[in-house]
Amino acid sequence: MNSPISNTLAPETLAVRAGQERSQFGEHAEALYLTSSFVFENAAQAAARFSGEEEGNVYARFSNPTTSMFEARLSALEGAEDCIATASGMSAIMALCLAHVQAGEHIVAANGLFGASTQLFNNILSRCGIVTTTVDATDPDAWGAAIRPGKTRLFFLETPTNPLTQIADIAALSRIAHAQDILVAVDNSFCTPILQKPLQLGADFSVYSATKYLDGQGRVLGGAVCGAKKLTDEVFKYLRTAGPSLSAFNAWVLLKGLETLKLRIEAQSANALQLARWLEAHPKIVKVWHPDLASHPQHALAARQQTRGGGIVSFEVKGAKEAAWQVVDACKLLSITANLGDVKTTITHPATTTHGRLTPEDRALAGISDGLLRISAGLEAVQDVKADLERGLSMI
Repeated sequence: MNSPISNTLAPETLAVRAGQERSQFGEHAEALYLTSSFVFENAAQAAARFSGEEEGNVYARFSNPTTSMFEARLSALEGAEDCIATASGMSAIMALCLAHVQAGEHIVAANGLFGASTQLFNNILSRCGIVTTTVDATDPDAWGAAIRPGKTRLFFLETPTNPLTQIADIAALSRIAHAQDILVAVDNSFCTPILQKPLQLGADFSVYSATKYLDGQGRVLGGAVCGAKKLTDEVFKYLRTAGPSLSAFNAWVLLKGLETLKLRIEAQSANALQLARWLEAHPKIVKVWHPDLASHPQHALAARQQTRGGGIVSFEVKGAKEAAWQVVDACKLLSITANLGDVKTTITHPATTTHGRLTPEDRALAGISDGLLRISAGLEAVQDVKADLERGLSMI
């Protein structure tokens, strides 16, 4: 009942069609399998399933048909051999790291990572005996200099970074890493496979907080690790035992989110660029960050590496924290929340929310000032978003 879907089809086609497995009932929409376990025909089949000799579902901690459909669809979009879905973006990063890095080994990570990612590397993985060195995401020489021969196992980066949209050269960093048998993982949550394909640029893993653009409507949590099967198999082993699993319901919601991903993220990117240009000309703004602006430090690299700049705009207002909070508090339309990638435009003050657990020194190193605000552009009319922001900016 299932027709094969070629991965050579256009992204918008794959986002709607790839990965679906129909049951004997011939349902048109993807089925939601709400079950914790699966029944076997006999004892021999149960043994074969548990040992891996026979393919098939065993237990929902590590296998579910709805989750498998989401994994297959995201793999197709990413151009990946395999995908492992997890309960959240942070659990995806944790699973990847613990699957491929052991106690006594070393990670090199970008210094402008999302706050929770920084906490994971510095305060959680460190308890497991894994040491992390942070470097400037945009300086390939710094990554090379940070390598500890025989110890470094992983480069981990976001591009664009959260919230300053700094761009790392995936191809250059992959060449540096692979010359010393080091794996490269790229958090691709901001771009998604619609705007950027890290694996095609040389990375080993493309990692997601599916909570963001893949869902796109702020409904559920989810994460994913995409890459070659020989590498994702190790992540699966961790998932099977430790259990940070994506629920079938969340997988089903994410499948529905993927269907409109291309439409949403291209429209959000266009809206973000309009906002960025308007903010850059505003007298109350010190600086604006968006990869499609000519003023962005890595604009040329972004143009080569991404098809669009993405939906995130960050900007620094005059007057530091007091003024930034004034802009936030004056918003009547924008949602004051730390989530991003939603069809509703959101605004947040990173220094006291997403990056609030970092020390002042680490925030300064990451370029996160008290006057910085981050906007995730949604699908509202841009003129309405501008008017909402102008209410607060005019008060500074």
